Amino acid sequence: MEDRAKVIFGNTISAADYRAACASKERFVKKFGSDADVTYRAELKENEVIGPVFGVKDVRVTKENTPGHKNPAGGDAGKASPVSPDTEPGNDGFDTEKGIIIGNIRMGFGHYRIAMAMASCAHALGYQPYWMDLNSYPETACTKVISEQNRLYSMGSRISQKSALFNKVVWEPVNYEGFRKLSYNASDQKNAEIMAPVYSGIPKDIPVIGTHVWPAQAALHAGMKYVVDAIPDNWPMALHLAEGAVHTVQTHFAYQGYRVLNGMNGREVLKPMPAGSLLYTGHYVDDELVRNIEQDCEARIRRKKDGRPMRFLLTVGGAGAQQAIFAAVVRALLPAVREKKAVLYVNVGDYRDFWFDLVHSVPGLEEVSEKHFNNWKNTTAFCRHALDGEVEGVHAFWHEDIFEAVYCTNLLMRSADVLVTKPSELSFYPVPKLFIHRVGGHEKWGAIHSAEIGDGTLECDDIPHTLQMADMFMNDRDFLAQMCENIVRNKKAGIYNGGYEVVRTAFRLKNKEDR
Repeated sequence: MEDRAKVIFGNTISAADYRAACASKERFVKKFGSDADVTYRAELKENEVIGPVFGVKDVRVTKENTPGHKNPAGGDAGKASPVSPDTEPGNDGFDTEKGIIIGNIRMGFGHYRIAMAMASCAHALGYQPYWMDLNSYPETACTKVISEQNRLYSMGSRISQKSALFNKVVWEPVNYEGFRKLSYNASDQKNAEIMAPVYSGIPKDIPVIGTHVWPAQAALHAGMKYVVDAIPDNWPMALHLAEGAVHTVQTHFAYQGYRVLNGMNGREVLKPMPAGSLLYTGHYVDDELVRNIEQDCEARIRRKKDGRPMRFLLTVGGAGAQQAIFAAVVRALLPAVREKKAVLYVNVGDYRDFWFDLVHSVPGLEEVSEKHFNNWKNTTAFCRHALDGEVEGVHAFWHEDIFEAVYCTNLLMRSADVLVTKPSELSFYPVPKLFIHRVGGHEKWGAIHSAEIGDGTLECDDIPHTLQMADMFMNDRDFLAQMCENIVRNKKAGIYNGGYEVVRTAFRLKNKEDR
């Protein structure tokens, strides 16, 4: 097989950078082992959280001949308990006509949320989404490698929020320029070879959408035929390249930067990505959010005109950072909450301690809060009620299940007036947004794009400017309404149709070859 780390879109990687890439892989192999000679079987399991919403089934992998798993030809492969009744053993459980793999990883919440958008749109278009989280197979070398990198990234994110020096000298440069280099992509390509075996039990002609580059790269190394690499960020970085896949981007700015591999080897003019390897699709957004844009924006404008409490949704990212900013926002808005001029939704994801730290930092918060903790039935009932009913006070949400932790924000988004978030994957969602300070330099371009199309604020670099923007939403007559009107216009222009277009692209690849 061609070594994808030596030449990237016709651009030769230096011998030193290639040796470094090989060394990176060898370090992981030495630490976590290699599954190069392992064959994994794929099984399908019902997803209890997002399965009922848009038909998702989880892909689980186990080694061939693992004790306790039934042999598809009949009999038991071992002496332990048989397969759980909610699994479908063997490749014959996959729908090879309508099925599509949503390849993702748990690294923060962003890639999970984008994967949910793809699954939602696939379901809406009549396809069967299969959820494949490469960070959820703890017995595999694949997951061990990803988990280690996730641990380091999360730690760096949290330190960057506490140390201005670390953020300036280490974190911003790594996220902004380090991930931008072709040499970084070369290392990722070698590391992704370790991840490829988890695809060994997947039928090769099922399309794959990678919502992080590693699931896309690993799928290509494993010989999957139809791979789409859904690039999340608006700042072009070689980190996100998976040569052999069709790459998709959410903005025209990103398209131009990726097409010419702008700045990915210093000032060198590189050979561009070939025509057809990169497509602009628009924003990756869930079907249920796109479908209800007009209705939800009309409700926001109506609440503002009627003088009803303004609803702020504060959502904590998967790294659990930015506690000081959220505490300042909650502290500033708490008087308005008591006066029934504001409502706060606070989703701390799966970081329960974040909520307790917030309560400790904001005197009086506990007394006006209702906790929706680890009770998905209660959370979904609240979200349904909030669409048309009256809401007051502070509502806190925490769920230890990762699907519930992430999807909770999506459910709350429809009835919220303002989403308070760092400029991450949520930059592209069709809800008025107040952007707090970023975590990593690459994120700032999400806020810039959102401000330019009119559905979000400028990025607020510090707490005083964040509070100024909150005051604008609360007290300016037209600020919120203008954003809502822009969101409706953006929908008519197709800006939020990216999820559908990525799924269609995957099946166009498959259907073109099938003909």
